[in-house]
Amino acid sequence: MRHLEKMSFVKGFSWETWDLAGQKLKFLPQDLLMHDTMCTSVNLQRNKLKRVIGISSFKNLTDLNLSRNKLIEFPSEMQYLYKLETLYMNQNRIKSIPEGILPNLTTLKYLKLNANCLSKLPSDINQCATVTYLDLSKNYLKNIQPLVGLPKLRTLLVEKNQLTELPSQLFQKSSCELTMCGAMGNPLRCPPEEVCAGGVMDIRSYFLQLEENPNTHSAWTVKTMFLGSSMAGKSTLCRSLREGKPVAVAMKDRTEGIEISQLYTGEVRFLLWDFAGQEEYYLTHHVFITSRALVILTIDLASYNIVDPQSFKDQLWFWINNIQLRVPDAVVMLVGTHCDQCRDLDEVMEKKSDIEGKVKTMLANRRMVLNHRRANLEESTNPSLYMDQMDELECLLDYSLKVLDLLPLDCTNTEDIAKLKSHVLKCIQSESMLLCSESILPKSYEEVEQAIHTLVALEHIPQHGIILLEELSDLIRNHVTQSREELCSILKFLLRYLHRIGVIIWYEDIDVLSNRVFVQPSFLISMFKTIVRHDLVQQLEGVSRDLLMQEGALVKQKFTWMNDLKSRGTLHNAAMRILVRRELEKLANDDDDDFIREVVGTKREEGIILTLLQYFEVCLPTRVRSPLNPQAPEFLPGEKKWERTKEATTDPDEACLFPIYLKDNVIVCQNWGEDKQDDISVHVYFLPEIPHGFFHRVIIKTCSLYPTHWVGREQCLLCCGNRLALMRQRNEDGDSFIEIRCRRPEGNDEFRPMWDLILAIMSKLFVLSRQWPGLTQQVHTPCPERGCLHYFTWRDWQELNNTDFYNLVKEDKLVCQGGHTRRTELIFPKAK
Repeated sequence: MRHLEKMSFVKGFSWETWDLAGQKLKFLPQDLLMHDTMCTSVNLQRNKLKRVIGISSFKNLTDLNLSRNKLIEFPSEMQYLYKLETLYMNQNRIKSIPEGILPNLTTLKYLKLNANCLSKLPSDINQCATVTYLDLSKNYLKNIQPLVGLPKLRTLLVEKNQLTELPSQLFQKSSCELTMCGAMGNPLRCPPEEVCAGGVMDIRSYFLQLEENPNTHSAWTVKTMFLGSSMAGKSTLCRSLREGKPVAVAMKDRTEGIEISQLYTGEVRFLLWDFAGQEEYYLTHHVFITSRALVILTIDLASYNIVDPQSFKDQLWFWINNIQLRVPDAVVMLVGTHCDQCRDLDEVMEKKSDIEGKVKTMLANRRMVLNHRRANLEESTNPSLYMDQMDELECLLDYSLKVLDLLPLDCTNTEDIAKLKSHVLKCIQSESMLLCSESILPKSYEEVEQAIHTLVALEHIPQHGIILLEELSDLIRNHVTQSREELCSILKFLLRYLHRIGVIIWYEDIDVLSNRVFVQPSFLISMFKTIVRHDLVQQLEGVSRDLLMQEGALVKQKFTWMNDLKSRGTLHNAAMRILVRRELEKLANDDDDDFIREVVGTKREEGIILTLLQYFEVCLPTRVRSPLNPQAPEFLPGEKKWERTKEATTDPDEACLFPIYLKDNVIVCQNWGEDKQDDISVHVYFLPEIPHGFFHRVIIKTCSLYPTHWVGREQCLLCCGNRLALMRQRNEDGDSFIEIRCRRPEGNDEFRPMWDLILAIMSKLFVLSRQWPGLTQQVHTPCPERGCLHYFTWRDWQELNNTDFYNLVKEDKLVCQGGHTRRTELIFPKAK
């Protein structure tokens, strides 16, 4: 009776609602069964239940949570819970659902069965006439046809199963009310995953096109990304694969930014993306690295050193780690280059064996760390406080980065190039890889894509490939069978699909660019690389007087721009306009002045390039002689949204801050001073490590909140009123974390504003980290006692509202494991 005795004294306790989460229960407690007729809601998540014998007696139960237990069978007793409306069965080990159970749940509306072991659905599941929400993601389903006929279904989640097709009947308006469908992470061919990414409307349009155009065609499209260190042979490999023979690449022709090309081999189309290896280009790579792509990681075997740990770290560990963070379920093909420069075949094979062994150890160690972290949370005093963190860790453990054995090549040998091509084809056609799948496409999709290629070939679309959406629609209409009305209704769906597979670029979600289509992605990349490049200072130095005069600038101003870039990491807008204009004039005709102004911008308006650089958080608007961000909004603690200042105007002295070009932290250190023992400090740890370029994007995100800031390469100081917050990237004993540090407030009433400031920064960190699916974080507050190595672990906080932030801990004082006592507001958010 201990549960009954314990809960009956809880303030506000009701016999109708029972919360037994995280109690390590192996069976339903007797005191709960004694009050079965009174219960309407029971929470049994995070226990060790294998069966729930007796659950059928809860005739008045409306809400039941059995998630995160050890159930193998779906309880047959469930069929007697006639009043049940909400049922959580997710994150168990359920393999099947017997027939005859679900149809009896005549009031069920919300059903979660995700993260189980279901391989098939009961044929009578469509008799659950009241279900509006159904989550079946992370199972082993190959067919969801039994779902057809659910009349009230509005939300369906089937991500990460083994589905190759979705039933078209699910998306007919007359058959159900479906408004949301998540189906990513399946080897889908009908509709392709790129269509599913657009949601129900895109899927419905796809099936409508199939119905109206029964002449479909099959296609294999594989986005192939070449990554690796500078001079590892990526460009040579990429161009040789495309040409089918060895192609030598001179030093002056090496990749800057990203180069895009295509290769057709039988029924397979390869979209080849060659990424530059210089560090300065890494910041923009995340924009274009996508899931369900083949990653070819090149390693220079001639320079690889078995006995030097740094060699493995630079050529493999760095790249595999960042791939795993960004696309944790990718397929990585290791290719060893420069074999002809190795001493002999024995050396090549020795290095091959060493690399493969270290990669396996690296991947195994990552899983070990994640498992240990999850076990530590499960064994904590109150595991229910860390449910979100444990769910996140389980999600990471579900991912499986596939790193194939290394293929050594001599890129000067035609036979080796043929071997690579054969190896790639074999890889993508392997069902176990789930790298890509054959796509069934309506004839209209093929017609529109072909029309775009024809328009480019006929030069009806400018060489730069930027065209207004309406103009593109008019041009395409002359090359397809659809009427104007039909084309208008499907064009956006088609463009979304082509954007997702990498054929075009269309930024539908950027208001100022949504009416333009980038038919030539390579052109956009070339614009990026005029600004984000390893030799930017030299590029500025080479600006001619004629180009300066077009901007109304003097030669001496050029040297000011160079100095500000080297010393402050700031690039004047005028300098950006000149650099982009110079690149554009290589492609544009003399009468394209309007287009050049549109791309480059003017002193009054931002151009396309600056808009994109800011959108992808590569740079931050600023003024050269001030730490102020002129476009930052006013920040008010507790506000959920910050609107950009509408009155922000362009100034001739405006520039953009590029954190990647900063060399030191001097300006931050000068304004912050020395750390103090009583500073409030929070450490946000990232597993396995902080992604490259992550902190620079954190700087840009947080500086947009606060008008006053000082920025260094690895530190940033933010000012809100009379409060300062220091952010810095640190690494201690291999653990990567970002520290947020504030001065201890003098009065009790100042703790709330200080924690508001810290929480605002942490929220930005959390939002940004979502862009790296393979990344997880945990938060610690170190004990303030001098010399103490202990710390306080934060419970789940990301989903809390502004009020609940200050209820993370009820106690007024806390004691660390070393025995040191501190007031709670010095450790966690708590208002006095």
